[in-house]
Amino acid sequence: MLKFGSKSDINVSYKCTVRLLEDTEVIECEFQAHHKGKFLVEYVCRELNLVERDYFGLRYVDSSKQRHWLDPAKTVLKQVKEMDPILFSFRVKFYPPDPFRLKEEITRYQVYLQLKRDLLHGRLYCTHNEASQLGAYIIQSELGDFDPEEHMEGYISEHKLLLKQTPKIEEKIAELHQTQLKGQPPSAMETAFLKKAYTLDTYGVDPHPVKDHKGNQLYLGINHCGILTFQGSRKTHHFRWNEVQKINYEGKMFIIHLTFNEDPRTKKKHTVGFKCPTGAACRHVWRCAVEQMLFFTLPSSSEAPSVVTGGGFFQWGTKFRYSGRVEKEILEDVGPLRREEPTINRSSYRPSSLRRKASSVPATPSTPVGSEIGEISKDDSIPGFESSSGSPGTYNDYYFRDSFDRSSSESQLDLGPHQQSSTGHGRHLDNAPVPFGALRASGMNSAGPGVGGGGMHGLVDGGAASGGGGRAGLRALMSSRHGMRPFVRVLVSSCVVVAVSLLAVAVVVFESNSVALGTLRKMPEMVVLRRDFYEPAKEFLRQSLQRFL
Repeated sequence: MLKFGSKSDINVSYKCTVRLLEDTEVIECEFQAHHKGKFLVEYVCRELNLVERDYFGLRYVDSSKQRHWLDPAKTVLKQVKEMDPILFSFRVKFYPPDPFRLKEEITRYQVYLQLKRDLLHGRLYCTHNEASQLGAYIIQSELGDFDPEEHMEGYISEHKLLLKQTPKIEEKIAELHQTQLKGQPPSAMETAFLKKAYTLDTYGVDPHPVKDHKGNQLYLGINHCGILTFQGSRKTHHFRWNEVQKINYEGKMFIIHLTFNEDPRTKKKHTVGFKCPTGAACRHVWRCAVEQMLFFTLPSSSEAPSVVTGGGFFQWGTKFRYSGRVEKEILEDVGPLRREEPTINRSSYRPSSLRRKASSVPATPSTPVGSEIGEISKDDSIPGFESSSGSPGTYNDYYFRDSFDRSSSESQLDLGPHQQSSTGHGRHLDNAPVPFGALRASGMNSAGPGVGGGGMHGLVDGGAASGGGGRAGLRALMSSRHGMRPFVRVLVSSCVVVAVSLLAVAVVVFESNSVALGTLRKMPEMVVLRRDFYEPAKEFLRQSLQRFL
């Protein structure tokens, strides 16, 4: 796909396909080598007549089947250099905490389409009654009032609404559609759908498969509220952003440094780690967490720090710089975004001739499950989790799924019943965070490196304890000093480089016949070095080589 060498290549156009929230629709567009990700995101939003663009993004899957969000600050070609064809999926990247604070109905409609996908693919978990209600809203919005001549028996089964769509749920949906929703227009049904959906615990959660320190299979989700973990059908942890001191990763290990105010006088600190299937998956989780936290907690995008973390032995860490506006800046914009709000043509919804049916476009590859997590085919489910009532031994119609999509890059997950915390911290105390012992064994203390220097002062004392994120705390959170392990890597790497350099200089000085180096070789220090160290080492290597040969 890429071309190198000629300066004239800067004018070469590249084609890409963007799959929209309705899988049957795509947009085809072109870009050039110098265009950044922001160009494509804005282009697609213009085609969809969207002005509130900050909540949306483009997702793609690389040649290693790892999902990524297109970085708006980097060139497109640098990010998709190995993709052919180039396929993107237009998705909601930052789910608004309250969709009704969006200024335009057309933006809420896109959020509605995203949540409808989430319900279909199992990410938006709900009870049977809630699922029936949400399904009835969708049916009334798309089919209108029930017509016995047009809607024959079993007409609900013709529409795929839920991941586990049973006959019992279909009967309930049909009953609600026929008896309670008559006369309701599509806009009212979409509003009712949003009002119900955004109150669920799994609203905005894109699940990532991980393992805890005991090897238990978990799913980790990140949204505007913080970082959540799910095991079986239970939400096990909820780390709110005001509890998170720092986020980093080491290899496959995603690490969260936490500080809790158990009482006004003491701060309890934890370090919790989760093992991801691959290093690339861990880097993706870390980046998603950092972006979500900055978007929903920063007072201004100008205060976004440059974040460095991760890496391995003899490897550089990952550097990330947030770009774009944050939620507070978006909400502070007053007045309408344009004089007249566009109308939504829900029947055809085709604002551009560039949009076409997607039947000829291959499905975006899904992210694979690594061997660390275990592979499950996209048509398999995992039975045996607790039911929505919480009683073991009975099975729900909703099961956990791999975080992969059937037809695009969307994840698949069905989560347990959403549980409300009874504490001010929003944590599920039935399964409190456990310090990650493996991290301590490798030299990382329970509070996380860098805590003693005031890493949490800004987040707690600076106002985060009351729900906001302090500026100093965010800077401490994103500090590039991540403890002893990165320091040891740098130290060892430096020592190796210095030793190799000195050895190379010694060989050149002692083995060269150059007159210019003669004076250096005659120095007393160099004579002693050659006699006591260089010549014995040289002889040892010669004898060893002779024995080997």
